[in-house]
Amino acid sequence: MDTSSPRLLVLHALRLSGFLSVEKLVHRTGLTEDQVTEVLTAAAAAEEVKERTGRISGWMLMPAGREAHAALLAEELAASGAKAEIERLDEKFVALNEPFKTLCTRWQIIGDPETGTPNDHSDAAYDQAVIADLAAAHPGVIELCGELTAALPRFGRYARDFDAALARVQAGELKAFAAPMNESYHDAWMELHQDLLSTLARERTAADGH
Repeated sequence: MDTSSPRLLVLHALRLSGFLSVEKLVHRTGLTEDQVTEVLTAAAAAEEVKERTGRISGWMLMPAGREAHAALLAEELAASGAKAEIERLDEKFVALNEPFKTLCTRWQIIGDPETGTPNDHSDAAYDQAVIADLAAAHPGVIELCGELTAALPRFGRYARDFDAALARVQAGELKAFAAPMNESYHDAWMELHQDLLSTLARERTAADGH
């Protein structure tokens, strides 16, 4: 059961994704549409969020929302007593980060990253080898997600997202591996990375990569 407040869950989802519709906020947070709308209405009145309408409609954080979000995260972490555990698991994530980035590079470039050729995915055997390596790394990712969820339940969505993305990749959906804004494995990875940084109020270092 998620112990985070609806307000924190909504602001946190916007912080991680940048811009989300109500429908996607419902999916990301596990809240009902009424709960999400209630939070957004109050946050908009406080100038913490802003709705953008047009061809693509959705919500985004404003500066006041970023401040409120950071304060809520700090309060949650202090109340949970899980800071030391999250710090340990953050180090575990960072250790997995470089190997995962290498996998993504192999998916996108065949050969040397600097001089190789873009992967046009015409070589099925090559793609299947990279997918097999992702599948081999996946249990370690899920184990990390389980430990994070035990420390703070709101991390629970990541295991579901990684499982779903891997299943789509294995079913032949190429964009589910590393395409941005496609709920890809890479999307979930980037959000988890930012989630850890935000939760610990930690600046990105050389160990985190770029």
